[in-house]
Amino acid sequence: MELSTTFLGFTLKNPLIASASPLTASLESIQKLEDNGIAAVIMHSLFEEEINHEIHQIDHFLHIHSDSNAEAISYLPSEVDFDNLQADHYLNEIQRVKQSVSIPVIASLNGVSAGGWVKYAKKIEQAGADGLELNITYIPTEIDLEGSVVEKMYVDTVAMLAQEISIPINVKMNAYFSNPANMAKRFVEAGASGLSIFDNPTVVDVDLELLTTLQRANITSSYNLSETLRWCAILYNKFPCSLCANTGIHSAEDVLKALMSGADATALASVLLLKGEGEIRNILTNMIEWMEKHEYISIAQMKGSISLLHTDNPSAYERNSYMYALQHYRH
Repeated sequence: MELSTTFLGFTLKNPLIASASPLTASLESIQKLEDNGIAAVIMHSLFEEEINHEIHQIDHFLHIHSDSNAEAISYLPSEVDFDNLQADHYLNEIQRVKQSVSIPVIASLNGVSAGGWVKYAKKIEQAGADGLELNITYIPTEIDLEGSVVEKMYVDTVAMLAQEISIPINVKMNAYFSNPANMAKRFVEAGASGLSIFDNPTVVDVDLELLTTLQRANITSSYNLSETLRWCAILYNKFPCSLCANTGIHSAEDVLKALMSGADATALASVLLLKGEGEIRNILTNMIEWMEKHEYISIAQMKGSISLLHTDNPSAYERNSYMYALQHYRH
């Protein structure tokens, strides 16, 4: 049984990737994931705010008295080099992980702006990361900010990063674009080697005792798989990039559905947080049993087989099935 697949130019031993989560935040946990059969890991996200907070603190310390006397400006450099100060713990962790595991290690940056954050990607590459995932979901709150401006900000960030680094870039898309297919096209044209479908934003809630808003981790279930399947099927074979099904993958059946819809790989987070690293072995075992029963010999054989390109029911991904589904439910 051939479970190998390709993602971001890497040959993976199977299509299971550990998505960014607390389970990919330490060497020990990543080693457990590898021991249980995971094919690649996306390290926990380094947030733009973590980098910029350090930069702003240091900048403030160095410049707070720069105008207090005439000589102060002369001994301060016009551009401060923040080497070894910008979240070095993350770079050190990349180096440790790369020295200790044999699977691809993909770093993760969460943010949207340019400047030091984009420059930091070079340090991630130099630390040995095999690839870089960008989680650039931005929730605009300004009512006068047009959607096209936000979209351009996303694309420009990808383009700037692609100029800075040579390792493959994977963009974790969100489902809120007016035309996700067009945004996928623009990301690939800007330099993305892969797309993850989709980001899983935090859940917003209200604490009625403290009278304040809260954000909680959004633990998914297989119920959340629908949009992942829809857009993997729509985007399959449209662009020269990898597709990763990112939301709602909890079982062997979910993995198989995603692959048949057009995904090259699947990212796991919630299911591993709920059930532990050992669930990877269960998913792989169940996948093999299903493939043997249905006479599949490889992942390549099934990939995209029920995508929009190949399905005999393309309306399932389009609007004309919407009315039928509602009418069928009513009756």
